[in-house]
Amino acid sequence: MAKHGKKYLESFDKIDRDNKYTPMEAVVLAKECSYAKFDETVELHVRLGVDPRHADQIVRDLVNLPHGLGKTVKVLVFAQGEDAIAAREAGADYIADGDDMINKIKGGWFDFDVAIATPNMMGKVGILGPVLGPRGMMPNPKAGTMVPGEDLPRVIEESKSGRIEYRVDKTANIHVPIGKVSFSAEQLHDNMSALMESLVGNRPASTKGQYIKKVVIATSMGPGIIVDPILASELEEI
Repeated sequence: MAKHGKKYLESFDKIDRDNKYTPMEAVVLAKECSYAKFDETVELHVRLGVDPRHADQIVRDLVNLPHGLGKTVKVLVFAQGEDAIAAREAGADYIADGDDMINKIKGGWFDFDVAIATPNMMGKVGILGPVLGPRGMMPNPKAGTMVPGEDLPRVIEESKSGRIEYRVDKTANIHVPIGKVSFSAEQLHDNMSALMESLVGNRPASTKGQYIKKVVIATSMGPGIIVDPILASELEEI
């Protein structure tokens, strides 16, 4: 069993392990349980009643969190010509319009959070699949990160303002950041609401029984707090 420090144990003692908290109680308690000297990320972990081995039960989507993530998001755009100019004007941090940037990424450079590409660049970007794919950063239409040039300003703005992508893992869990400890409880509650609304709306038709099986909220360093899955499924923004 892993050993925890004094501050973690003090935070752990604040939590009633036999209680399933309301969403608002959980975010308030998560903030109280934060003890790190940095602004911890608040994370939501959800266990779904799906079988990810079946393609029709893969749950994934893009969500625009109403209050963002509280972090600076660096955006890399694979584009050329007028598309590259539009991306730069829209606030892209890096433009990959040739082989130099692609080779740089192949060499291990990953100083960006989101990668976006226009369709005509995918022939070049495809070679980066082995390095971007495992990091969940490979541009693709389903993730909304492979878009025509006219959509670049919108996608760049959404990425920088707090758009997140989630995908169920092989153990039927989803792990998503919903903000920072410095956010107000209301802001964290609203972000959680946006995420849960998306999850509920993306329930696969082939699933049976309970869909939202377990919901846990925690900070980067803090203990997990169990949220009532029924109340979490019915969340609405304040």
